[in-house]
Amino acid sequence: MRMLPTDFAERFERLCPPQWHLEAQRSFDQPRAVTFRVNTLRPGHEHVIDRLQAQGLDVAPVAWSQELGLHAWQVAAEQREALTYSHEAEVGDIYIQSLSSMLAPWLLQPKVDDWVLDLAAAPGGKTILLAQMMKNQGRISAVEPVKNRFFRLRANLERMGIENTQCYMKDGRAIGTLKPDTFDRIMLDAPCSSESRFKSYDASSTEHWSLRKVSECAKKQKRLIQSAFDALKPGGVMMYCTCSFSPEENEAVVSQLLKKRPAQLLPMALPEDIANASPGLVSWLGKDFHPDCDQTLRIWPQGQMDGFYLALIRKPL
Repeated sequence: MRMLPTDFAERFERLCPPQWHLEAQRSFDQPRAVTFRVNTLRPGHEHVIDRLQAQGLDVAPVAWSQELGLHAWQVAAEQREALTYSHEAEVGDIYIQSLSSMLAPWLLQPKVDDWVLDLAAAPGGKTILLAQMMKNQGRISAVEPVKNRFFRLRANLERMGIENTQCYMKDGRAIGTLKPDTFDRIMLDAPCSSESRFKSYDASSTEHWSLRKVSECAKKQKRLIQSAFDALKPGGVMMYCTCSFSPEENEAVVSQLLKKRPAQLLPMALPEDIANASPGLVSWLGKDFHPDCDQTLRIWPQGQMDGFYLALIRKPL
């Protein structure tokens, strides 16, 4: 993996299962296909793909996403700009989003009458998908503490026609105290070191990364996940996810929650077409995690998917 930080490359070599390593390497070295979802809340959404194809975009369905009702499609990397600046993207008929990111709301499975919390919600891709799954019913509280990201979140929700969501500019670490035992479902896509977004041909993608950055992220994530769990209703379910490969930001965070709170990990089943996944780790560099961490999932990068970590957590009744 040329031009990636040495510390990262060495750790990734140890983390990634051998059967996925070559394809993962290529994913860092080559631009990836661009994936997007059709906004099913819009009238006439059935004709969006026809309109994109009429503009010369070579659009192909992502088969497993159609079966799940996620309505995901892809175009080749060289058509990214044409898709991004298409009329359909600008008016909210489509939303560009990674396939791995789409899995988190789908696994959380919100119901139409749920009260859902999306913690650290910007830029809003998962919030939007949650709202679509809920058919713009129920209630979503979207929390984002960073001012410019908060306004971007709000603008994205407005553009996509989301009506069941209220945005709050707050630090997520305070929510558990402010709103204990409140939410039916919680999405926590935690701020992380963003390792899955690294590109060997783009030095800017890694310029802020370091082992110290990983450690700093992990400290914040441990406070966020405990806050989120405290805000969950008894019997409620939370999705914790990151786009990092570092165990310090993933299994270590979940493991600490399991030790400090009466949390339960739920097993997750992915579509058969998604084979590039492995169970979460139960140890790393001589440190043991909670044994139930093997019920979490690691998605490994390949041609059309980013790396991702997923943990589905229940608060007992």
